[in-house]
Amino acid sequence: MIDMANKQNLKVPTSSEARRNGKKGGINSGKARREKRDLKKLMELWMETEVAKDKNGEPLTGAELMVAVAAKEMKNGSPKFWELIRDTAGFKPVDKVMVADVDQSVIDEVETAVLGDDQKNED
Repeated sequence: MIDMANKQNLKVPTSSEARRNGKKGGINSGKARREKRDLKKLMELWMETEVAKDKNGEPLTGAELMVAVAAKEMKNGSPKFWELIRDTAGFKPVDKVMVADVDQSVIDEVETAVLGDDQKNED
């Protein structure tokens, strides 16, 4: 038995309801885009602004402070910061996924070549 809340969910909206819902979605989408844009501008401003001083009293921008903290953590052996510095410097490895339609006989042949008959049969 379907309760009342579920019946309402199954109802197809009228064109005016669909239009009204689409308008709400468009308004909310615009609001979200503006918020993301504003946050990005604030972060860019922070990165360009003097936010601290180094141990010699020289000014550091937000970007320079981020690099200094990341480098310190990297020296302490944090793999997360190794990745951050590598990726930000433009050396992030590319993730590639290949999808192919291959006959099972070809897959079996490759498995046999790589694993050998003994290990393949264990699966």
